[in-house]
Order: sequence, then structure tokens, then C-alpha cells
Amino acid sequence: MARRTFLTDFAETGGVAANDGATTPRRVAVGGISKTLASITARVERADAIERQLSEGQTVVLLDPDLIDASFVSDRLERLDLDPVFVEQIRVHGQQVPILVRPHPDVPERYQVAYGHRRLAAARRLRLPVSALVRALSDDELVVAQGQENSARTDLTYIERALFAARLERLGFARAVIMDALSIDKAALSHMLGVTTRIPDALIEAIGPAPGFGRRRWLELADLLAAPGSLDRANACAGAAGFADLTSDRRMQAVLDAIIEAAPPARPAGAAQEIGPQAISKDIPVQMRVEKGKTTFVFARAAAPGFDVFVRDRLEGLYRDFMKQSGD
Repeated sequence: MARRTFLTDFAETGGVAANDGATTPRRVAVGGISKTLASITARVERADAIERQLSEGQTVVLLDPDLIDASFVSDRLERLDLDPVFVEQIRVHGQQVPILVRPHPDVPERYQVAYGHRRLAAARRLRLPVSALVRALSDDELVVAQGQENSARTDLTYIERALFAARLERLGFARAVIMDALSIDKAALSHMLGVTTRIPDALIEAIGPAPGFGRRRWLELADLLAAPGSLDRANACAGAAGFADLTSDRRMQAVLDAIIEAAPPARPAGAAQEIGPQAISKDIPVQMRVEKGKTTFVFARAAAPGFDVFVRDRLEGLYRDFMKQSGD
């Protein structure tokens, strides 16, 4: 017992005899340092474990919403409106599904959200930490995750998806990545990019998501804008007083009406109605001539020998793609 007491006293007093007057202060100091070191060691070990789990994408953590920034590419045309019922459900039942974020590539100690903008906004409103899955995502991986999450939802409209695709292409993303992000094929992507190429972004943003209007009506607008003066009429309509106060669907219809009502009257039956010949693109040696009831393509064979045969052999497949898309 004496040996055990001596060793205990020696450890607790740092080697000072038990009858030393400094016993109590030394015991407190050494014990405090030991506890501090143990605490630091435990925190480091926990941090290492969390970092290891995060790198493997296995851990859901709680983050301060104010440390999380939006994705670098937007997929919406209007401000995110939070449903009060959705916010109340999170307040009462908690956040059931985590959001996906990555460490911000440019700003230390911040994050960038891939998907879960509504849950993030609700957490901000409720002043609650947000449950998040943190992964080290490349730009390609982030937009694919963001796009596929959107594809699973029904509240993104055709034009929002099309503009998202156009923004990604302008940022330099490969079309294969864009197709993966939106879960679409080449034909659908070409249609989307064609619409956003022929309708200026400013007009699309003025109209908004237009949930009641699908691909065919946006293609109709794109075709109408090809006529001389149509874009000026559309912009004048979009800039008129009270336009912004309309619903998005009514804004879309107003622009269509403004173009159609100002269009020149149709010519009598049998009269030639033609456009062209017009070059399709400066890079494509083909001209298109439009007459009433028919369209003629003229191939410059000297500039691209065999291109006419190449197109002819693929017309059947193009027609099938067209009929498939027309059924949307």
C-alpha cells in the first residue's frame, strides 16, 4: 500500500514529495494540462475521422447555412419561393433528406451546394443548421448531380431545363456531361439548344418559366422571331408597363400575341410565299429556300462533296427523331 501511495503521489505531484507545501497547486496544474492534452488529442482524432469519412462521401454533417453558397450555374428563371407548408414540415419534423455540397473551390472554409436549394433556404429561414453530405466534387460531377436531382423533380419547366443546358454549354461543358445532367439524348439536347440560340436570354428571362408552355410552344416562338421586326415587337411587349405583374404563362401568351397580331396578312391562295435562299450557317455549305408548301435545300457540292448523299442517307432516322419529339 505504501508503494502504491508513493507512486500515486509522485505521479500527481510531478515528483514532489507528499509533504511538500506545493503539492496541491502542482497536482492541479499537471492534471489540467493532462486533461487539455487528452481533449486536444480526442478532437484531432475526431476531426481526422470526419475528414476521412467526408472524403469517402459517407458522413452527413450539420453545417451553418450561411457558410454555403449557391451553385455556380443557376437552373431557375425566377426567385425560389418557399412553400410555408414545406418550411413548417422541416420545423416540426426536421430535415429528413440531406443536401449535397462540396468544399468551395475558391473560398476556404465555405461550401457550394449541388442540390437542395429549398432545404437550404428553409434552414436559413428557421435559423437551423442544415444536414449536408459533403463530397469533393469536380465541376462536371456537381452539374451532373444538380441536373439529375432536377430531372427527378416536376417543378422545373422545359425552358428552365433548356436554359440550364445552354448555360452549361457556354461554360464549356461537354455535351455528354450536359446530357448526363439532364438525362436526355442528343436529339432532345439539340432541340433545347436550338430554342435558346434563337430566343435571346433577356426575352426568356422576361417571360420566365412559363409552366403551361412546353417545347412546341417555345419552338413556335423561336420560329416567329425569325420574321423581320418580330423581335422588336416581342421586346416592346416585354418592356410595357404591367408586363412584369402578369403570371409567367400570361407573359408568354402576351409576347406570342404581340408578334402574331402584328404579322402581315396572309397572301391569297396560290400566291408565292417564299423566304430565301438563306444560308443556314456560315460554316455549313447549304442554303434553304422556303416556298408555300415546300422547303428546298441547296447543297454546294464543290464545297463539301458527298454531303448531300450523307444527309439523304440519314433522312429516315432524322424523320423518326422528329416524330418522336413532336409527340412531346
